[in-house]
Amino acid sequence: MQKYIFRARDWQGKFNKGLVEARNLREAIKLVKKRRLILVDIKPYQLSFWQRLRLLFSRVSGGQVASFTRRLATMVEAGLPLTESLSLLEKQEKGKMRIVIGDLLRAIEGGSSFTAALKKHRNIFGDIYIASVSAGEEAGVLEKVLLQLADTLEKRQEFLAKVKGAMIYPAIILVGMGGVIFIVVTFVIPKMASLYSEFNARLPWETRVLMAIARWSSVLIWLLPFLIVVAIIAWKIALQQPALRYRYDEIKLRIPILGPLLKATLLTNLTRTLGMMVGTGVPLVDGVATVSRATGNMVYQKALSRADQRVEKGFPLSDALREQMVFPDILVEMVATGEQTGKLDTIFFHLAHFFEMEADQRVKTLTSAIEPLIMIVLGVGVGFLVFAVIMPIYNLTSQF
Repeated sequence: MQKYIFRARDWQGKFNKGLVEARNLREAIKLVKKRRLILVDIKPYQLSFWQRLRLLFSRVSGGQVASFTRRLATMVEAGLPLTESLSLLEKQEKGKMRIVIGDLLRAIEGGSSFTAALKKHRNIFGDIYIASVSAGEEAGVLEKVLLQLADTLEKRQEFLAKVKGAMIYPAIILVGMGGVIFIVVTFVIPKMASLYSEFNARLPWETRVLMAIARWSSVLIWLLPFLIVVAIIAWKIALQQPALRYRYDEIKLRIPILGPLLKATLLTNLTRTLGMMVGTGVPLVDGVATVSRATGNMVYQKALSRADQRVEKGFPLSDALREQMVFPDILVEMVATGEQTGKLDTIFFHLAHFFEMEADQRVKTLTSAIEPLIMIVLGVGVGFLVFAVIMPIYNLTSQF
């Protein structure tokens, strides 16, 4: 398939520019005319080197996907055809998201379903999004699915914003402390070292440690960016080993204060997503399998995968979850209630609200615990620096 860029006028005489994707020029012209436009010019489209470079380093955020889904849902619910809705959204967006929407539009114009078009951008929309849209297309309730997806994505973004907001203060304090240590070690200690050596001053061990760090930092500062890159690459390669990744995810869940927050966050996303998928008509087996791949934690991924295998054999989901020993009792019991009453999607949404409230409380607890801890660390660090710098000066003055 080749992309073509065109210029055309609408029936009011207004100029329009856009892209179409077709097998040849003749088919591209037909696609432009289908949009009820008067073609002025059309030619093959090629990205420039700088455009390719910019797209390589740009990304689509979760907030952009949520905003796109909300606007698309509103347009489809209002009765606009999917192609026309995507065409309007393409004109409103910028950057990589605009190109993604354009690709979706051209794929649908070329005869693909919305689900098939989304699969080309799986890394942006994810398996859960695609599976939900697929169920909505098959059931003829795409607008309902898009509205639920928009609600889910917006709540997830709101929750992530709360967690990130709680981490801003500790991050600023740590960065500030790191900056002070860097200035002292790089500029203050080397100048004072020459002074101490001239007077043959006896230095406390704190000062000797700082001087050793200063000597090493003058060498390592040039290697630091390289070492950081190597460490990140090595860490990512190591985490590709399933056993190590499972152990790492397991340790994260056991960290005091932070572990319970991670669990509450995972369970919030898990139950909200399952509620959305079940409510939009996705079979329970497919929903559990899809969510297991998108949990982001190997412990819960394996537990959900084993539970999904049990559900495939005919066991109730509540019994399958109870066997895994990683899900809280309230989740298992509520799921059992949902299965008995036939309102499993509603139960999942209630559970999502419960775990979200718990996660909010955990965030407050984490913030309350971090602030005094940072103050203690900051006090010890400042005291160490002051003692290491002032004590040698005091010893020198006492000699005279």
